Amino acid sequence: MGRLTTGPALDRSIEATLRRDRDVVAASLVVVVALAWIYIWRDAAAMGAMGPGTSGMPYASAAGMLVPIFLMWAIMMVGMMLPAASPTILLYGTLVRKNGERGTVLPAVWVFTSGYILVWTGFSLAIAVLQMLLHQLALVTPMMVSASPELSAAILVCAGIYQWSPLKQSCLRKCRNPMEFFITRWRPSALGAFRMGVEHGTYCVGCCWMLMALLFVAGVMNLFWVVLITGLVLAEKVLPLRRITSGIASIVLLLCGLILLFTS
Repeated sequence: MGRLTTGPALDRSIEATLRRDRDVVAASLVVVVALAWIYIWRDAAAMGAMGPGTSGMPYASAAGMLVPIFLMWAIMMVGMMLPAASPTILLYGTLVRKNGERGTVLPAVWVFTSGYILVWTGFSLAIAVLQMLLHQLALVTPMMVSASPELSAAILVCAGIYQWSPLKQSCLRKCRNPMEFFITRWRPSALGAFRMGVEHGTYCVGCCWMLMALLFVAGVMNLFWVVLITGLVLAEKVLPLRRITSGIASIVLLLCGLILLFTS
């Protein structure tokens, strides 16, 4: 007959399983993010190859262009936001395993992640509609760049101010303290995992949505800006001294906005 494993042997078995699950989740996240960035790079390269003299993205049919613009934003949000959310996702997998739900870690992690991505997908739809509206008002060019210095300056100044807003700081605290989030918001079952993913995604949108609007200033598919904003989001959520990071970003954004406003 088999013997029930107890004591140190059981602890080693659990730790080995935790490492295996963590490695699988981490590898999966790397693959998803890499695919998203390949898409971003190819789209940015295609947009750059058009050159300033071309018409850029065709807007002949607003309804027909909404779907590809929405897909572009949705994939871009996955590539930009999942790296910063990865520590929270990995922590969730560890908590699931340590809470005794053996055999459910990987499904639970991806249920949580799908809730997180769903929120950013909703944001992508909203900002795609906004982009179409701005284009109809001749405020954004077919190359997906702001056609108005005043609009660009307003976005920069508003983003700089928002860096210090109570809403931004409150949402950022939730994103930077995933353990506190899970302690206060923990829900069992697949539905609970999905709801927690939605809640965490909502906090992330709350602290990052204005940074995403900055893409209209230099071009939605400007690869340099996409990388820069991704780095800022990651720094705010992961690195220590978040107030210094937010403060420097705020000052730079405000100065750029004011310079653009008074020199245009």
